[in-house]
Amino acid sequence: MLTSQMKRAADSVLMNIAEGSTGQSNPEFKRFLGYALRSDIEVVNCLHLSKRRGYISEEIFNKHYQSCEEILIMISALINSLN
Repeated sequence: MLTSQMKRAADSVLMNIAEGSTGQSNPEFKRFLGYALRSDIEVVNCLHLSKRRGYISEEIFNKHYQSCEEILIMISALINSLN
């Protein structure tokens, strides 16, 4: 269950960026980027739960957590550039 939730959230990051970038207005694109940010945070939460429950190692957690942080920074920068 947790694995499928994490996959859906990770897919949602990409899908929202793609959907928002389809020639819409900046405010509309920013709305979809906000959804993508929330989905990225959901992935982070799933990572924390996975680590706490012993499903993943600290090393795997750190690797994927770092990737989520980088995505968060990039999406935030894109949102700021649209202001």
